[in-house]
Amino acid sequence: MEVVGDQWIMKGCRWNSPGCVHTAGELTELIGQLGFLPLFSNSIPGFSVEEHTTPSAWWSGDPEYDPWEWRQLLSEEPGLAYGKFFARKAGFISKEWFPVFANYRRNGYDFDALNDDGLVPFRNRKLIDVFGLDDQMIGKEILSCELKAAAGFGKNGEKNFEGTVTDLQMQTYLVMSSFRRRQNRRGEEYGWSLAALETPETKWGYDFVTSGYAASPDEAWKKIAEQMKRFYPTAEEKSVWQMLGIRYPGESGCMRRGRQHTGCINNSGMGQRQKELEEN
Repeated sequence: MEVVGDQWIMKGCRWNSPGCVHTAGELTELIGQLGFLPLFSNSIPGFSVEEHTTPSAWWSGDPEYDPWEWRQLLSEEPGLAYGKFFARKAGFISKEWFPVFANYRRNGYDFDALNDDGLVPFRNRKLIDVFGLDDQMIGKEILSCELKAAAGFGKNGEKNFEGTVTDLQMQTYLVMSSFRRRQNRRGEEYGWSLAALETPETKWGYDFVTSGYAASPDEAWKKIAEQMKRFYPTAEEKSVWQMLGIRYPGESGCMRRGRQHTGCINNSGMGQRQKELEEN
């Protein structure tokens, strides 16, 4: 997706093009085949939900055809994780591939172990504390606006809530587990649908999420790179790093891949739709 002036240009395909995805079910199958897939176009041509769908379907509000609506449906799928996993932007990782990403992004660290080594920024710790994690990193699902208030972010509190939540998703410590609208005191829904967040350990269990720890983070990276080469053989390593939000050697920007890496690409504000994109 590109922004030219005040126009959004989608890099989609024709409805009858080979490989065009028409339903949420077809998208689920595609993600299962690839293992992981960003929502919007990136440094690797063709590697996104956007480029596998027709532009006219986006933001139509029809859950049968609208990929923007599909992300809400698929966030609840037991075989998928949805979150900001790709250069601080949204996308999907299959259940099969999530332990590989967790090993790579966490560098073999559980959150508590990372905190014990003094490697957790205090804002990240404040957010994770709200989940009331036990020794197995099992927590609960919390609506983003409720998480923000409970962790003490907002007016007269901590700053950069969205950035901190994104950091935790990039490190695979949080995922978006569903979308819900807020309710007033009468139980009536209002406003935009907001993401609810949970730990992947809540979704799938501690043993499964950490099952990739037996391999080294370098082995996890090699597996991710080989998967990309399998389906996108012309993709350069630099493009793969950019897609994942990793600074390529010799470039300035975000931290190198490893235990502290959280991504490097940010979006600029463009009104309510852009705000919703950044939050969800």
